[in-house]
Amino acid sequence: MNFSGFRYLVKQGWHSMVTNRLMTLASMGVLTACLFITGVAVLLSVNVNNFVDYLGSKNEIECFVSDEYPEEQLTALGEQIAALDNVATCDFVSKAQAIEEMKAQMGADAALLDAYAGEGNLENPLPASFRISIEDVSLLDQTVQQIQSVAGGAFYRVESPSEFSDMFISLKRVVTIVGWGLVAVLGTVSVVVISNTIKLTVFARRKEINIMKFVGATNAFIRLPFFVEGMTVGALSGLIATGIVSGCYYALINGLQRETDGIAAELIGYLYPVGDIVVPLLIGFVAFGMFIGSTGCATSIRKHLKV
Repeated sequence: MNFSGFRYLVKQGWHSMVTNRLMTLASMGVLTACLFITGVAVLLSVNVNNFVDYLGSKNEIECFVSDEYPEEQLTALGEQIAALDNVATCDFVSKAQAIEEMKAQMGADAALLDAYAGEGNLENPLPASFRISIEDVSLLDQTVQQIQSVAGGAFYRVESPSEFSDMFISLKRVVTIVGWGLVAVLGTVSVVVISNTIKLTVFARRKEINIMKFVGATNAFIRLPFFVEGMTVGALSGLIATGIVSGCYYALINGLQRETDGIAAELIGYLYPVGDIVVPLLIGFVAFGMFIGSTGCATSIRKHLKV
């Protein structure tokens, strides 16, 4: 097939879209809605994963140092812990620092602890400790065991939010499964919609197709306009869905930034910026829409065109 023949068939596909514009618009509307919901599901999945990673990074293991452990060995112990694979940070909190933190929490009653403040105060009942943040929350229990192994008998108590960690891991798993499950279901729905639209187009043009077959048109010659129609519908739906999802996401972030503060505002800072999602959404939606359009077209042609 030469270029002029290919161009003719492409124009035929576009002409069919205009001629059957009501079916084309209906198909684009449904596919755009499916892509929109798919985009929402994907954005929800990646942003919740971001939140989970952020909150997981806030998990701290606190190791309380035994009073009998030699102070001169604490620095070396901290360096050993910091060198472990899954340890992000390891901060030493002295007995005096622990008292100051408690005073800050007590507010107006902080003066009650003045008698215990100061470095080397033997009356201070609070223990020194190491506060350790980890990189991968799923390895929390394993990391605790490694810390205890390195420390020997240095710690009389180790506190770790293992239940909190397990909740985050479960949440990530559920969000991932549900998010991609929605993508799979909605993709299937879109294929069916495109397939039915092409089937209606085939039915409307059945006389024309029979004449083309009668005069010796090849299967490829007959099929190509339908593929052009399906892929064009998919690409246009992808463009529209990108604009809608990006606009809604931009409005959501701006609204949340104006209305929230404190920890909520900090969490919003971990949302993907709008500028970072537009291009991936555009490429993904257009490619996915064209794939859905061509798949629906192929399904319809195989079942109903009989060429």
